[in-house]
Amino acid sequence: MITFADPVIRATMPLQMLLRSFFIATISSKKYLLIPSLNLLSFFAKPGRSYLFNVDRNPVLHGVLKKTFYNQFCAGESKQETKACCKSLTDLGFKGVILTYAKEMVFDHSTAKPSLHADEAAKSETSSARDSVIEEWRVGTLATVDMIDKGDILALKTTGGGPAVGEAFHRGELPPQQMMDALDEIATKCKQRGIQIIIDAESQYFQKGIARTSLELMRKFNREPKVVIYNTYQAYLKNQPKYLQHHLAEAEKDGFTLGLKLVRGAYMLSDDRSLIHDTKEQTDAAYNGIVEGALHQKLWDFGTSRPFPALNLFLASHNKESLITAQRLHAQREKDGLPTVPIGFAQLHGMSDEVGFSLLKERGADGKAPDVFKCSTWGSMGECVAYLLRRAVENRDAVLRTQDEFNALKKEVWRRMGFGRA
Repeated sequence: MITFADPVIRATMPLQMLLRSFFIATISSKKYLLIPSLNLLSFFAKPGRSYLFNVDRNPVLHGVLKKTFYNQFCAGESKQETKACCKSLTDLGFKGVILTYAKEMVFDHSTAKPSLHADEAAKSETSSARDSVIEEWRVGTLATVDMIDKGDILALKTTGGGPAVGEAFHRGELPPQQMMDALDEIATKCKQRGIQIIIDAESQYFQKGIARTSLELMRKFNREPKVVIYNTYQAYLKNQPKYLQHHLAEAEKDGFTLGLKLVRGAYMLSDDRSLIHDTKEQTDAAYNGIVEGALHQKLWDFGTSRPFPALNLFLASHNKESLITAQRLHAQREKDGLPTVPIGFAQLHGMSDEVGFSLLKERGADGKAPDVFKCSTWGSMGECVAYLLRRAVENRDAVLRTQDEFNALKKEVWRRMGFGRA
């Protein structure tokens, strides 16, 4: 296993990044530090906090979070900060970046309420024919496109369009026409610039409408072997095979390429627990089963009793075993001249760097490294705090990985201080 003490990482990881990663890993790997941190982030994530606890208005609170959690997991609060961060990630050797504008709504199943800023709720209730929250999201998303380059990927949190969009998604409907027009404009611009788009999965309260919207975008823009639009499928959901089979059938029927981005899932804290697999082992089996089936071009009855549709696979995960196994299977099938599908990989900014570097050391049938991306988010502290909370929860639920990461980082910090051998 590659660790942060290996020469390839030692030579590329700046000291400031190393120390910040060590600080975060220390918190993440110690339950007595992580649980209070989770509680604090959850508190700060609630809208309508007073000045003292407002992460955007209180300069001391903002400064502490910015230098620690924010800079570890997020790209920046401005265009200048974000572009500099994206460059630093590609300079580490990654194929490119996946960049997201952080504005979103999160439905908390425990309180049965969507979380959004109070001023945005007020804006959505105005009598204007045009929804100002959708317009702000459109402008912010187009600004995100301007921060990345050809070959990079734009990730969209579509609930950032506000209450009207979220309500339509909850009903399983397409969003208002203003939002559909914005999505069409964004997708057209990305296609022209050689940028792909990932529609992120979000809280299950909204997901039915998000999936329907993603399907319509794929139907329109994925008319070439290289897809423009990926939809995100969450393996931890018991009903995910039903949605994926429906989308495979639509791709087969209408002749478009299905963009399949597969994740395990990130909304454990807010989603209805009954919708999620009972054990991690069940989630892992679901994830690995979809990956293997896609790479063999045999998923359920697709590729056996009915044609397998055109499909591009994108694996976003911090599970090293799953990803290395997938890459080697893909490379072997290409080497043997067997049918398979294009594949790419991603890990989140600030997490599991050793997984990304391990993938970069792999080689395909053409002798080249696989396409590995780093995924980051930009936006104000207030817009990003819900995202930061999910990252903290993700570290809480990966105790072994975070402990291994802490040990590796500690070893490298000690080495640089002259207390250990390379």
